[in-house]
Amino acid sequence: MKIAVVDYGSGNLASAARALAVAAERAGLAASVRITAEPEIVAGADRIVLPGQGAFADCAAGLAAIPGLKEAIFTATDRGAPFLGICVGMQLMAERGLEHSVTPGFGWIEGEIAPLEAPGLRLPQMGWNGLALIQPAHPLLAGLVPGDHAYFVHSYALTGARRDQVLATTDYGGEVIAMVAAGNRAGTQFHVEKSQEVGLRILGNFLRWQP
Repeated sequence: MKIAVVDYGSGNLASAARALAVAAERAGLAASVRITAEPEIVAGADRIVLPGQGAFADCAAGLAAIPGLKEAIFTATDRGAPFLGICVGMQLMAERGLEHSVTPGFGWIEGEIAPLEAPGLRLPQMGWNGLALIQPAHPLLAGLVPGDHAYFVHSYALTGARRDQVLATTDYGGEVIAMVAAGNRAGTQFHVEKSQEVGLRILGNFLRWQP
């Protein structure tokens, strides 16, 4: 299994790659994890992981700055390769982002990325928070139980989502979408690579996932 961790100048690339390697070993999968900005490698990978941190617009610009890279992600996922977006990588799956400016996203998930509304609470949301499993039977959530904790760092969140594309939520001054999926494309608002055992379980599920 060839796993491409997309390098476009944003995200915890090394920690994501390490977590994927550990998850593959635990799952008994023969996998090679490669951090890459080369479109041909991304286009031919068996699994695509898109980390991201910072502002939506900056991440979108960073991806667009590498010729052919965004197109390679679309090529791979159009042929059915499973995709996992992490944090802003998940946000880029939406129709648009409203951070700094209106920036188009991939359009894979309905809704837009808007400021997190959490009256009286600190922003960004930073730290561990429990998950509510909206679609507990989904393969990516196998082995998780309601209340399992994941590690969040964000001040923008997905709004206007279709309920059938939401896998999990968390509570931070109200319901916040934590995990989404549409076909073979999925994403976590939380940092799955920093979420210890819960994160490794989700990554293992992703590597075994046959959407």
